[in-house]
Amino acid sequence: MSKTKKEITEWLISLIIGVVVVFLVRSFLATNYEVVGGSMMPTLHDHDHVIISKVSTIKRMDIVIFHSDEEEDYVKRVIGLPGDTITYENDELFINNQKVEESFLRSYEAYINTDTNFTGNFELQELTGSKTVPPGKLFVLGDNRISSLDSRYFHFVDKKEVIGEVKLIYWPISDFTMNFHSE
Repeated sequence: MSKTKKEITEWLISLIIGVVVVFLVRSFLATNYEVVGGSMMPTLHDHDHVIISKVSTIKRMDIVIFHSDEEEDYVKRVIGLPGDTITYENDELFINNQKVEESFLRSYEAYINTDTNFTGNFELQELTGSKTVPPGKLFVLGDNRISSLDSRYFHFVDKKEVIGEVKLIYWPISDFTMNFHSE
């Protein structure tokens, strides 16, 4: 085999290996998404580009991307895990009768300067008919509670529909962050 053919073969093999590695990583470990809409403001903004981990163990307050029944993907914050009771009263979150701070909302002008409750009062049972989050399900809310289609409307998210956990914002570069609040 000539030197040129050998070099072309080596380049093709390297290219094929590279494509296979990228395919495997995107399929099983991590991928990127573009945020659409303002339901996660101030944490995520419309057109932010994020990296998600497909192998994370989902915890309360993690931000996740999941498939919906409408064949769309949503990005929301996990508020309730299986077995949790959830109550919202006077803009205070209670999970299993314990007050939970939502510090990620404190910098949001819409939260600070509201004349009414930022998050309307509710109890999980009156909202969903279930006293606790069922096994295999999650209760999710958008950070922009005034303008978010979330579990208050479509109730629970099946854990099987979760694509992964948002790990970082990489675009726009000025918003680069890896510091998302988790419990």
